[in-house]
Amino acid sequence: MTLRIAKLALVFAVAIFYSLVVLNNTTNYDSNYQFMRHVLMMDSTFPGNREMWRAINSPVWHTVFYLSIIAWETVTMIICWLGGFLMAGALHDTSSGFTQSKRVAISALTLSLLMWFVVFLSVGGEWFLMWQSKTWNGQDEAARMFTVIGIILLFVVQPETEAAVRDSR
Repeated sequence: MTLRIAKLALVFAVAIFYSLVVLNNTTNYDSNYQFMRHVLMMDSTFPGNREMWRAINSPVWHTVFYLSIIAWETVTMIICWLGGFLMAGALHDTSSGFTQSKRVAISALTLSLLMWFVVFLSVGGEWFLMWQSKTWNGQDEAARMFTVIGIILLFVVQPETEAAVRDSR
């Protein structure tokens, strides 16, 4: 039972994290918008950069990108909360039942990993060369979040055993 509670607590911790991220990105919209805008404009990459043709200088596209990220974070947050509540409801269920309850949380954690890896590390980091910027570089934060969420996902997907339920009664 201890492992189930630990898995549940970590899923709820991720849900709380995303709730704060969505709150910050909507109530303090301009701060992270500016970060994302500068990454897309590539205005702080190395001088003489031959990849500047990739830069996006349109405020409309900056807004589209940023709103898409907020939407992704919002969906991840909602699915994470739902996954946590489903796991809580199956806490005393059989190992098969608890395993089934983890599917939504696993989907949310996977969606989170995809955001950090695809959006921030791949598109932002490599396509828009965010790694070249001393000012507008979120690579370390993205790698940290990818690692944290990845470890949580690996823990949550660990198989359940009937012995764990019997031992807790």
